[in-house]
Amino acid sequence: MNRGDWHLRAGSVVFGWLAALVVVAVAHRFIPLSGWLLVHLLGLGAAGNAILIWSRHFTDALLRRKPEPPYPGQVLRLAAFNVGAVTAIAGMLTARWPVLLAGGIVVAGVAILHAADLVRFLRTALPARFGITVHYYIAAALTLTLGAGLGVAMANSALPGVLADRFRTAHAVLNLFGWIGLTVLGTLITLWPTMLRTRMADGVERAARRGLPALLIALAIAVGGALAGTPVVIGLGALGYLAATGWVLWPHLDEIRRKRPADFPTLSVLCGVGWLLGSLGYVAVGLLRAPDWPAAVEATAAVAPGLLAGFLVQVLFGSLAYLIPVMVGGRASMLAAITELERGAPWRLSMANAGLLLCVLPVPSLVRVGASVLVLIAYGGFLWHLARAVVLARRNRGVPSKLGPPQPVALTKRLGSAAVGLAVVILTATGAVALDPAAVGVATAPPTAVAATGHTTEVQVHIEGMRFVPNVIVVPAGDRLRITLSNTGTDRHDLVLANGTRTERIAPGETAVLDAGIIGSDLDGWCSVAGHRQMGMVLTVRATGAAPAAGPGAGSGHHDPAAHSGSGAPGAGALGAADVARSLGTVAGPDFAARDPRLPGAGPALHRVTLTVTEAQREVSPGITQRLWTFGGTAPGPTLRGRVGDTFEITLINDGTIGHSIDFHAGALAPDRPMRTIEPGEQLAYRFTATRAGIWLYHCSTMPMSVHIANGMFGAVIIDPPDLPPVDREYVLVQSEMYLGPEGGEVDADKVLAETPDLVVFNGYAQQYDHRPLAARVGERIRIWVLAAGPNRGTSFHVVGGQFDTVWSEGDYRLRPGTGGAQTLGLFPAQGGFVELSLPEPGRYPFVSHAMVDAERGAHGVIEVRR
Repeated sequence: MNRGDWHLRAGSVVFGWLAALVVVAVAHRFIPLSGWLLVHLLGLGAAGNAILIWSRHFTDALLRRKPEPPYPGQVLRLAAFNVGAVTAIAGMLTARWPVLLAGGIVVAGVAILHAADLVRFLRTALPARFGITVHYYIAAALTLTLGAGLGVAMANSALPGVLADRFRTAHAVLNLFGWIGLTVLGTLITLWPTMLRTRMADGVERAARRGLPALLIALAIAVGGALAGTPVVIGLGALGYLAATGWVLWPHLDEIRRKRPADFPTLSVLCGVGWLLGSLGYVAVGLLRAPDWPAAVEATAAVAPGLLAGFLVQVLFGSLAYLIPVMVGGRASMLAAITELERGAPWRLSMANAGLLLCVLPVPSLVRVGASVLVLIAYGGFLWHLARAVVLARRNRGVPSKLGPPQPVALTKRLGSAAVGLAVVILTATGAVALDPAAVGVATAPPTAVAATGHTTEVQVHIEGMRFVPNVIVVPAGDRLRITLSNTGTDRHDLVLANGTRTERIAPGETAVLDAGIIGSDLDGWCSVAGHRQMGMVLTVRATGAAPAAGPGAGSGHHDPAAHSGSGAPGAGALGAADVARSLGTVAGPDFAARDPRLPGAGPALHRVTLTVTEAQREVSPGITQRLWTFGGTAPGPTLRGRVGDTFEITLINDGTIGHSIDFHAGALAPDRPMRTIEPGEQLAYRFTATRAGIWLYHCSTMPMSVHIANGMFGAVIIDPPDLPPVDREYVLVQSEMYLGPEGGEVDADKVLAETPDLVVFNGYAQQYDHRPLAARVGERIRIWVLAAGPNRGTSFHVVGGQFDTVWSEGDYRLRPGTGGAQTLGLFPAQGGFVELSLPEPGRYPFVSHAMVDAERGAHGVIEVRR
């Protein structure tokens, strides 16, 4: 086997990890711990294997070692590394810490052996000018050993939560800036001028030698700050690492001045280094300004896309695009591979980097989703071209080739291709904004018959809580009105006037200017975020000297067709009683799948859960669809279960278009930071320990809370009583109300305010367990957990034909088996409990809320009992 074949076979392992990464990225919403999995498929799997393979190759070249493949020791180490990585990932996904520990030990052991080999090669080799690169590799391998140890330790449920958070940050610092960062910087010493095909700049070796100690000191400071839980110290470490990185890379600018990067490998690596420097600067500033540890965690999380998708992926792709053609052997093979890898490279690069920029900027959720899809397409395209390049290289082995370098692609053609990629990003962002115009106001004022005065009235309006201040604006008729809106509140808001003009939705601290046009009559104004208008976010524009308003849109906001729509969508009316009656009389089709009401087990003592806020179209009754705000894509959100003493670590990610929050009744802690509202694109960590048993509500606590809960933002946490006996069947039912907006729209906030629900449902869908009954057998013991999520109505839970011999409500038994029985479980909003019963004979036993009007609105189901 020659070197080319060896590297192609070894490189196929890297390709396999990258392919798995693409699959998980596409299906991430259906995969548990998908965020964690994506990071480790890339950082541990793909990057880890690439570093082990190519750092050994460069060490052999720089130290003038001439071993011939295959390399038995390296093959065994690569096999062990991959077994360890897969084992560690499996242990994390299945919540089996001993399995994770075993995998982590193997990974750390391979890193130690790799470092030991490199030390041995240095000691036995003749003096080498660029032996400093090998020192970078040795330091990187040792940081992986420490990082793997911290990663395993932080996953242990016995570790206190404070330490787990600190270990997690230190683990990320060591692996990203140690294992990966040091390897990249050490490799670029010689690889960068080689890729540019120019001589090495003066001072490169000197900068590399002086830079390594500085990098290690900065890394140690950052890790120490993470372990101590001190954001400022981590920030100082990041700042020091940035300065040391700049020092190491500075001499390479001379190489760039002499030979401009023009092909995919050099441009990809250059873009990756740019993302590294930018991310380091951002996180350093964020950490130095962070008031506390949660804010520091958010600051570090914000740079993850830049460091992973921007820096790591692009450096990895650029390096592979250069090294694979070089190693395939034969000029014809090399040229065939290079030609294939350069296909579409400019548009892929521009699309990936412009898309990534949108992903890290505060843009509407739909824009971010569209941009992330484009980034995935660009990166998936590289893998496709890489696979084709290898196939073409093998096909062209032994084929004669003309002498001379490959013909460069004309600059105009490359710029045109890059412009295409940028245009795709712009068009995608524009389309996303068009789908959600409420996020970025685009309406213009209609013409008015009043004579214009030529004068403009400028008004300053700011937001306090749920109020516009001032809420009355006086304007001379005929004046143009310009309103400068400053959001000094705590939530995202906008301002809509009845003449169709509006601002974009602005986050706290932001300002927007609304040009209301020529004012000819009085106008109403309001915030269009669901429920905000009903909470008092209204203002009035009074036109002095104007004739009385006549006609829609001229005066009162009551003429506005969106007045009763929680979403503010023009021209759409809320669903009415006839629509609901027709739906409740409809039988679900054969493809209907009810939400599984069976209760999961309690699981391990440490529960790590990611809840992503999404806005999703969901059917809530046959033929009726609403746009719900959800935790994890479902309403109710996922049911969590544990025991007294268990710890829950919740990561809340806001992928919606307005601010949201979360409040877990199952935990007792100060609400100031964990329950705060976060803006779209932000995330927070919420940690609590379950100290008391119960079925507890969790819900969004952003105002108006009633609207957020009514539109789907709630769920249940069950903490088992210590003496809970086993039963044959165990179900959970979460009752809630629905206040229907327009078909496919959001909650009608006016109905919420009036407390007039259209539907009352179990587990998010009207009468779904009539269509798909719960199952039981004669004589089986059944436990049914019930939570009244509200927001406004409780329940009187009853099983027709059944009698409860056990009733447990709000933390205590109200009835135990004996001669007595109970007919209902009565719960106020946000209360919960369970009942137990056995059903004596086969049949269909309805269960309802015995507030009968609610049963008739959809709080109805069936237990089907068989022998």
